[in-house]
Amino acid sequence: MGSCCGNQIDSSEYLEYDYDYKPSRGGKSQPPPRIRANGEKYIDTFNDQPWAFSFGTGEEKGIWMNSGDQAGSIMASLVWLLMTYSAVTVTLLTVTEGIPPILGMIYTVLCCMALASHAKTSLTDPGSVPRAAVPQEEQRRESPSHSMCGQCQTFKPPMSHHCRICNRCVSRMDHHCPWMNNCVGAANLKHFILFLLYTWTCAAYSLVIFGWNYFFCADDDCTFHVLVIHLVRAMTFLCIGAFLFTSSMLMNVTYGLMTGIGTIDRLKKKATNTMSQSDEEPIALKDVFGIAGYHTWLLPVDPVFEDYDHVMGFSTPQRLVREQQFMEQAAENGQGGK
Repeated sequence: MGSCCGNQIDSSEYLEYDYDYKPSRGGKSQPPPRIRANGEKYIDTFNDQPWAFSFGTGEEKGIWMNSGDQAGSIMASLVWLLMTYSAVTVTLLTVTEGIPPILGMIYTVLCCMALASHAKTSLTDPGSVPRAAVPQEEQRRESPSHSMCGQCQTFKPPMSHHCRICNRCVSRMDHHCPWMNNCVGAANLKHFILFLLYTWTCAAYSLVIFGWNYFFCADDDCTFHVLVIHLVRAMTFLCIGAFLFTSSMLMNVTYGLMTGIGTIDRLKKKATNTMSQSDEEPIALKDVFGIAGYHTWLLPVDPVFEDYDHVMGFSTPQRLVREQQFMEQAAENGQGGK
């Protein structure tokens, strides 16, 4: 994994050691974990997420879904309705031989990818801060005191904000998007970018096809069927609006990645005229798209981060305990083998 990004991680590096294992119980023996150098990475495969089949944004909910915002639910549903409308219109153009079938197939694939990215953005925890969150070691060394959220009564990582709609603090929160019916944060920023990218491509692709038909093709074969011509006209206005909106959002997200300043922080700095005093670092692409390989960057799958705690801005006692047990077991096995 990670070979495409230059990160070679062997499967034996997974943090899945059975600390209760005893050879006297029988069964397949497990190799002892090796001693790791200071700062060396490993993969923690332990799943500490809730298993409950319930929807919501609470920490005990098994499936992340913001169901309390009716306006957001309507706007998110409208995205699916409009994307489905455009896909049906292009399909009808293909059926009536208004455009070649291959063009209709390409648009349908792009539309499906956009909707899949939208679903992942809406149903993915954007990086909510759990009640058990604690500062990272480097944060504790740099400052003896840390911010707390007055709403959640939890540790508030840098660049995190409390969302009054989701009622959670979100790590590296950019903004709450009503079209997604969810916050855009550290954990779902990739899916949000993919949605913008695929929607922008769909709009540009459609405008090119329609523009060619309107201005450059005078043959009878280019004439759209009378039953779909009105659908195409309505879709043209829809694509123009989508193209302009997604272009603006892509530029906004790109600026945030290049400066390391999210939308909320940027608005606050502009309001206080402190943009020139910003010392944030640019956000590395591996902290957005992960290290699982370039082939996963365009797919709406969860990214595998090189350093999850660094991306989220916090750690948890449970994970630190697992790491300590793992390192102690490795040290004991290393001393025993000498």
